[in-house]
Amino acid sequence: MSTLLPDDWPPIGGAGFQRMRIAVDRIDRSTLFLVVGAMAAMAILVVGQVIFRYVFNSAIDWAEEVARLAFVWAMFLAIPHGIRRGVHVGIDALVVRFSQGLQDRLFRLSALIGAALMAVIFAYAWQVTVYTWPELMPTLNLTAAVYYIAILIAAVHSVLHLLLLAWGGRSTWEEKSAQ
Repeated sequence: MSTLLPDDWPPIGGAGFQRMRIAVDRIDRSTLFLVVGAMAAMAILVVGQVIFRYVFNSAIDWAEEVARLAFVWAMFLAIPHGIRRGVHVGIDALVVRFSQGLQDRLFRLSALIGAALMAVIFAYAWQVTVYTWPELMPTLNLTAAVYYIAILIAAVHSVLHLLLLAWGGRSTWEEKSAQ
């Protein structure tokens, strides 16, 4: 079968690829702490709210809103980590029947398409963020756009991951790629 591109294209051992891989890895480490922190805050607030309601017969008026916000941030900031590890749902019943070279090309193409879609999500999330900026949350003196800021961050982070996967293929995060 003749192909338009050689099996080793694009080269993944170059300095540019390694610099991008290191940069994305550093972003991953930073956002991982944010995800864990948001999940911890959410759990603490929900448990605290339950204790206050049933033990003290009172409520923390802002706890539910902050817990919801922490949940949204944790979920959106975790999306790029799922992209990195390839844990999102996919159906590959047809693709696994293709040659390894074709599978890799399709993987790279789908990563590019995914990056384009995430760029579209960023554009729409930007519009919604600007539109909702003047609105305040009901219990906090904070813009309601803070929900959409998580989407903006996730979209940019996801685009970086998807472009890196398009460049490096399925072996992007394997240890042999790091050397």
